[in-house]
Amino acid sequence: QVQLVESGGGLVQAGGSLRLSCVASGRTVSSYVMGWFRQAPGKEREFVAAISWSGGRRYYADSVKGRFTISRANVKNTVYLQMNSLKPEDTAVYYCAASSFGGLDPGVEMYDYWGQGTQVTVSS
Repeated sequence: QVQLVESGGGLVQAGGSLRLSCVASGRTVSSYVMGWFRQAPGKEREFVAAISWSGGRRYYADSVKGRFTISRANVKNTVYLQMNSLKPEDTAVYYCAASSFGGLDPGVEMYDYWGQGTQVTVSS
């Protein structure tokens, strides 16, 4: 089993930055694809970014491309999401997830483990 715990969310003004962290425990996730998703009130959970086990491949949703950066530190069992130039429409609960599938698939169903989420609120 893998437990994922997110942190780093908060309230920020539009144009600001936040860095989310996700620490895994219970089992190493160094061989897992790691992803970030988000869910705004009344909306479905949507893909944000994913990174391969080595960190060599990354995939982003069009809505965050050029503003968000996903990275990982396998020695720390941690994945990060650096969010710059934040917009009010980025407001959501952000979830970290781990996938044993191997591909950078944006589908929610491809991920085996999920964190509890961290709230990000961007004010205009």
